[in-house]
Amino acid sequence: MKTFARFGILSALAAGIPSLAFAHSGGAHVHGFFAGLEHPLFGMDHLLAIIAVGMIGARADGRSIVLVPLFFVSAMVAGALLGMAGIALPSIETGIALSLVVFGAMIGLARPLPLAAAAALTALFGLFHGNAHGLEIPGSASGIAYAAGFMLGTSMLHAIGVLSVFKLARWPMTVRTAGVATSLVGMAMAAQTL
Repeated sequence: MKTFARFGILSALAAGIPSLAFAHSGGAHVHGFFAGLEHPLFGMDHLLAIIAVGMIGARADGRSIVLVPLFFVSAMVAGALLGMAGIALPSIETGIALSLVVFGAMIGLARPLPLAAAAALTALFGLFHGNAHGLEIPGSASGIAYAAGFMLGTSMLHAIGVLSVFKLARWPMTVRTAGVATSLVGMAMAAQTL
């Protein structure tokens, strides 16, 4: 019960502090590889979503451990390319917030979704995450370095999600509770965008 209360506090903080909730506030922060590498760590929306994707892949086991994060990263790159071309997806921030709601629900389920469904959902929301950043990436060499850093940071956070599921294998309710908490944070963020 203590853990659930802590996640409730985290949700309240996310709702009350929009600057922590949303990672993208404009293009001024894009400076190169290390800015891209650290960016997923400082935007709660990206941090939670990316770790959740690793957890979703690990819960399904087998090929999903690699394929689910790979689909997310591939779609994120596609979304970023759209953004760099000046094409913005509708309701980007709402899509990102909803990704947390859906990813959290996927983790919170007693049984993991089949690989095809998990890959499709993570790819769909990966487009939104990538598009938000593609709209900010300048067309310069530093923009390319930023994208490379962001992809590496994303991959490392996926690995953290995978490892957390393995480390907590004896406590499946802890993993499922983390999923519920992720959904609650997503709901709080979605409420801010409406």
